[in-house]
Order: sequence, then structure tokens, then C-alpha cells
Amino acid sequence: MTPIYKPTKTPECWREFLADPIKHWRTGYSAKSMAFSWEEADGVPEEIAVSIEQAFGHRPEPLIIIPEFKVPLKGGNRDSQNDAFLLARIGEQTAAIMIEGKVNESFGPLLGDWFKEPSAGKAERLAFLCETLGASFPPPDDLRYQLFHRTASAILTANRFKTDIAIMLVQSFSQENVWLEDFEAFGKYLGATPSLGKLARTAVETTVPTYIGWVTGAAKFLQK
Repeated sequence: MTPIYKPTKTPECWREFLADPIKHWRTGYSAKSMAFSWEEADGVPEEIAVSIEQAFGHRPEPLIIIPEFKVPLKGGNRDSQNDAFLLARIGEQTAAIMIEGKVNESFGPLLGDWFKEPSAGKAERLAFLCETLGASFPPPDDLRYQLFHRTASAILTANRFKTDIAIMLVQSFSQENVWLEDFEAFGKYLGATPSLGKLARTAVETTVPTYIGWVTGAAKFLQK
């Protein structure tokens, strides 16, 4: 993965970073909705800024925003490709924030399915993710795999950039909050009880204070 990124000019610029620029770039889906949301905000979308301000008393100042940010993980050879990475100043602190965009897409397979008859690589990866999250191993089968590596990505990137805080935020454009129950179950596993639009700190021991949250993006971006 090259460390060189170029600034975007329009939402279409986000498309080239996608794993599949044709399949994943569709009206009414998360990748395209996110791109239009962030480009229109020219910084941090309001629903995200508000949730951070409520949690820390300061609005976030964006320092770097990188679409489709890859984070290497132990076990296997596939990185976690996060929809966006936001490095932000929040008052006197800095935060590594991973954004996971959603509409109706799930958070990947259930662990019980993903970890059925696991390879050595999968066993190494899941143990590494749980260690990074400071959570029990093995985790419950009914949790979603994607939430593990997205949240771990925030912590690992916080360590890399030496930030004060790690945050994993779901930016959902589903006005019905589809898959919220799965997110809440994952939060419970980490000892966090986030409510819509508000961040919650996890109760497990991690290298930096870690927060998770769910915000709802504007419905207009589903039509872009």
C-alpha cells in the first residue's frame, strides 16, 4: 500500500479508491452516499461533528481525511479497508477516527460462520483483533466480523499516529437504522452502550481510550 494520497476535487474522486469502482459505486449505497456527504461538508459532516462535540465539548478540526484507508492486520494477507480515516483535532486532543459507511449492507458475516473450521490464519487474526480490542477470546458467535476489524483499525491507527483517542463511527444513511441491533450487540461485548447520535467509551482495556458510535446521515445523499 502506497503512503501517497492525492486531494479530492469532487465526489467522483472517491470512486477510484474503491476495491471495485464499478460494483461499489451505486446510487442508494454507502460508498457513493458517503462521498457526496463528505465532499458537500468540505470537512466533517454535521452529524459526525455534533456527536463528537457532545462527547468531548469541542467540534472536531479535520487534519487529514483519507477515503478507503487500509490498515494491515495479523493473520492472512487482507487489510481492513475502512471507508474513511479522519485524523482530527478535538480541543487539546487528537483522534484517529475510522468511518464505516452503511445503508442496507450488513457488517459482514457472523463470527460463527466466518470462524467455522478456521484456518491458522483466521485463528491468528481473530486472536489479534480481540487482543487489540482488549476483549475476551473467543468472542460470541453472533457478533459481526467487520465490526471487530474496523474498531481495531481505529486503535491500531491511533497507536501509529500517537493520538490521544480512537473512535469507530458508523455513518448510516439508512433512515430506519438497519443493522443497529448488531452494532449494539458488539457495543455490549465491549462494555459500551452507545445511543443514536452519541459516542460511548468501551469499558475494556485498550492502548488508548476507545469510543464507538452510530450517526445517521442525511437521506438526500441516497439520491445522489
